[in-house]
Amino acid sequence: MAEGAVLPVETMTGPIAGRSLWAEARGRLIRNRAALTSIIVLSLIALACIFGPFFTGHPFDRVYPDYVKVPASLEAYPKADQIEPNIERIGARVRAKAENIAIDNDVVHMTLVSSSNRPIDERLLAYFERSDLFGPARIVDKQQEGQRLVVDVPLKRQYFFFGTDTNGRDLLTRTMKAGQVSLAIGLLATFVAILIGVIYGATSGYLGGRVDLVMMRIVDVLYSLPFIFFVIMLVVFFGRNFVLMFIAVGAVEWLDMARIVRGQTLSIKRQEYVQAAEALGVETKGIIRRHVIPNTLGPVVVYMTLLVPKVILLESFLSFLGLGVQEPNTSLGVLISEGAKNIQGATWMLLYPSITLVAILFCLNFIGDGLRDALDPKDR
Repeated sequence: MAEGAVLPVETMTGPIAGRSLWAEARGRLIRNRAALTSIIVLSLIALACIFGPFFTGHPFDRVYPDYVKVPASLEAYPKADQIEPNIERIGARVRAKAENIAIDNDVVHMTLVSSSNRPIDERLLAYFERSDLFGPARIVDKQQEGQRLVVDVPLKRQYFFFGTDTNGRDLLTRTMKAGQVSLAIGLLATFVAILIGVIYGATSGYLGGRVDLVMMRIVDVLYSLPFIFFVIMLVVFFGRNFVLMFIAVGAVEWLDMARIVRGQTLSIKRQEYVQAAEALGVETKGIIRRHVIPNTLGPVVVYMTLLVPKVILLESFLSFLGLGVQEPNTSLGVLISEGAKNIQGATWMLLYPSITLVAILFCLNFIGDGLRDALDPKDR
């Protein structure tokens, strides 16, 4: 084009809108199929853990004595081979023998014959209602002055898609509840670790000198404390509960974050915009809050996605040792510990919590890899 030529009017439609670095990073993250799939799967798992227990029909602490360690099944319980033995067991308590047992539309028709010459005490029929298999019994006919009773007993249909544990509790509901606890501990402890680590590391790196030396030596001293010893001390003082896990894990994992942020701050504080802020007289806390910390968020976000699975594994490890959450609450580590003890006779108790934990960890690691690639300045 010749010098001084005028551009056509239709080409001068206005300034071209640019894209921020965060927008470009979001686009690269969306194009990463593994990371995008992991985000969707992890969101579904989180929603299932939060809202799923409301739809299973079983409270997470409800005990079913008649369904102890039953296998996982898509069919409703009780099964056909469970009905007659339980009727005979209840009949022995009623002091009668069940005859002519027939099932029709989830109603069991039977005839109870007294095992003595006395009439059957109708009050004892309440044993049917107390069972987990049957509803309240209804007398249809009385024969031989009450020594023979024709009775209809409805069946209580229950679904245990993941089976039950050693106490007869629904494993699906408890797995969802455990996912709630594990994800909550992972996210809350990670939030505490990031909050403390970012502020501590940014302050240490920016101030430098003797302040940096003293602050980093404090971190080294805390590094030297064995993690298990630290947890046992907290158990002695605070007891074993959810808050303990939150404090124990969050109070240790911020050390790595502090070192990462300190290293980033050492390079950031030499940048021109930081020096310009210093020349303009901006206070130290203002520079750290407005210029240092925002420019360390890239590595922090990546490390956060890698720290969450690490915290979940730590919680599972502590719960496996019996130092984590206690009954009736549960976590994935507790369920895996119980499943490992019953692996020979009830493999489903170990299988489903392990699959849930592995799925969560895989998703978090794939998301972390995707964020690392998306925020890598070399790929821009």
